[in-house]
Amino acid sequence: MSYLYALLALSFAVSAVGWIYFIYFFSIGYGFAISALSVATAVLFYDVMTLPAAILLGVLFVYGIRLALYLLIRERKSASYKKILYQPDNTKRKPIFAMFMIWISCALLYIGQISPVTFYLYNLELGASVNHIWAWVGAVVAAAGVIIEMVADAQKSAAKKVNANRFVSHGLYRIVRCPNYFGEVLMWTGSFVICFGACCTVGQWVIASLGYIGIVYVMFSGARRLELRQNETYGNDPEFQAYIKRTPLILPLVPIYSVAKHSWLKG
Repeated sequence: MSYLYALLALSFAVSAVGWIYFIYFFSIGYGFAISALSVATAVLFYDVMTLPAAILLGVLFVYGIRLALYLLIRERKSASYKKILYQPDNTKRKPIFAMFMIWISCALLYIGQISPVTFYLYNLELGASVNHIWAWVGAVVAAAGVIIEMVADAQKSAAKKVNANRFVSHGLYRIVRCPNYFGEVLMWTGSFVICFGACCTVGQWVIASLGYIGIVYVMFSGARRLELRQNETYGNDPEFQAYIKRTPLILPLVPIYSVAKHSWLKG
């Protein structure tokens, strides 16, 4: 289990950027932590690395670096994003205990998210008869998720340059209202399914499942925050009302059109 302690120490170290500003625990700290953990996993298990595992770790590395840099650039250049990021509730001084709990929760979550490919390689190193097909499935699904997220971000950026005051409803946004969140859910689903062929122990399944459930919760929580902001901005627009009634919030073909009333998703 020493490899898990090493990864956990790295997760704590990188996500500690949140002590600069607590939002960073789960924004740029998240992105950089996932990238760092991907590299560390590749180094720790270099001798037993397989091609699908290398592809998945590469996908997660690119995702993490892209997310962290995107958020840093967005914070610097976008006045509207700065307004959201530095709203009074966020800038209010947090109790030290609360800061520690956020730090611990984030570091553990990031370990849970990266753990399926780590367990796959660790069990392979121990001589377990892992099923590489699941690793290939996971790598392909995760890559598709990152591509969807990148395309969604590009489409939104292009649309806002044309009309910054209108909601985005074309391209991937015709399918779901939060395609970037859907892409991330898909990516982590790809990562998680590796467990099915990794000969995981009960403890490994628990860690991986908690990581997967945790990030899905975070994505729905983010979708809820976006929904509330859009309702406030576009709520009186008949075109927007028609759009949200026909377009699922985050999962294609799944008729979940609103989570605004689910206060338990607040996060």
